[in-house]
Amino acid sequence: MSVEEMPHQLRHVAESFGIDAGRYDRARPPYPDELIQHVIAASPGTDFLDVGCGTGIGARQYRASGINVLGVDVDARMAEFARQTGVEVEIGKFEEWDARGRSFDAVVAGQAWHWVDPVLGAGKAAEVLRPHGLLALYWHVFDPPAEVAEPFDEVLNRVAPDGPLKSPGLDLQQRNLNRAVDGIHAAGGFGEPEQWRFEWQRHYTRDEWLDVIPTFGGYNQFRPAQQEELQAGIGAAIDAVGGSFTMGYTAVVATAVRT
Repeated sequence: MSVEEMPHQLRHVAESFGIDAGRYDRARPPYPDELIQHVIAASPGTDFLDVGCGTGIGARQYRASGINVLGVDVDARMAEFARQTGVEVEIGKFEEWDARGRSFDAVVAGQAWHWVDPVLGAGKAAEVLRPHGLLALYWHVFDPPAEVAEPFDEVLNRVAPDGPLKSPGLDLQQRNLNRAVDGIHAAGGFGEPEQWRFEWQRHYTRDEWLDVIPTFGGYNQFRPAQQEELQAGIGAAIDAVGGSFTMGYTAVVATAVRT
């Protein structure tokens, strides 16, 4: 099985996002409120563990709804940013993290579970969840309109056809979700997983979208000249449609209840 099929093996990518934690927090979209509220409603209580919490984007959304959140992240730079926004975070790889006897009503992971071993991670979640606790794993799917999607693809294929940057489209995120579900089945300790979907939109100016691009996994593996060419090409594509566009989003979600 290749590392593309098992992305949790790409530790250098998983641990690279803190290079510019401020940009990540500023540019990455939050989660749709409908998703956040569905997770809260499905949880038996208000003590949450946020795996791969990053800068605390999702954790702050839960906290705003009255949830107690503890974050776990491998990147100390991301964790420090989250702490500065009021989120409590511990450093560690989730599969090896010491819960010190603590338990939780829900274990959640947004845009992060693909960096976790799907079987060991589900097993660890089962260990720290209280009876009937919820495991909720979710990813953003990008669905740009055709007038920018095609130029975006052309630029990427021209600049680095074999490069590490991957747009988080439906195929990629569905594979992440499928791996998560398989891991839950293999680990045991959970009821049959469910899958949810939530759709929303977000409008981007040229500069706002160019701010998002460097937050994608693998971007920092490009040479500076490639980064410049990629930014220029994508910027020109957005300029060609008037300087802004509306991105369609779908959140794909896998949930399971601790038995």
